[in-house]
Amino acid sequence: MFRAFLTAVALTVLTGAAAPALAVDTYTVDPAHSEVSFQIRHLVTQVRGKFDDFKGTVQLDPAKMESSAVEFNIKAATIDTGVADRDKHLRSADFFDVEKFPELTFKSKSIKATGKDQYAVTGTLTIHGVSKEVTLPVTFGGTIKDPWGNQRAGFSTETTLNRKDYGIVWNKALDNGGALLGDDVKVAISLETVKAKEPAKGK
Repeated sequence: MFRAFLTAVALTVLTGAAAPALAVDTYTVDPAHSEVSFQIRHLVTQVRGKFDDFKGTVQLDPAKMESSAVEFNIKAATIDTGVADRDKHLRSADFFDVEKFPELTFKSKSIKATGKDQYAVTGTLTIHGVSKEVTLPVTFGGTIKDPWGNQRAGFSTETTLNRKDYGIVWNKALDNGGALLGDDVKVAISLETVKAKEPAKGK
């Protein structure tokens, strides 16, 4: 009897039945409480802007963050710097060429912890039809339940991209040297996400 008990325990451990894996939770970006912004040098100051239409999902593994994943999409045509003529130029073939390249996308490949609530998220970033592997420093803001019973999770990142790496090279030389625009673009993304509700039992 005792030998049979030991055999049963061993089989349970080997099949993993004694420690079932936690389910990965799906979180979707809440655009009303999120922001995608940027800034670039213009002559002697910084011009700031944002994108108004974006979406994304995070497959969040609360027990092992390194097993999580993220996908994020931005509608290029929704660029907004507060000046209509400038935004029209930014949508043109000189810059984002939104008719030909309507979206900016990011899809993660790996996630590595770098400190408390700090992660290096490596993935493929595609802008203007050019795809490059980048690593983003991401801060995890934790999870919380809102007053309406929804589980929320927060994430943020700040990085600097060289626009020429993505084929966005338009510029204008100045008479006294230098150029109208800088090459480096500072990007800041802050996301509040909502956990997808589980379907009701029996449906």
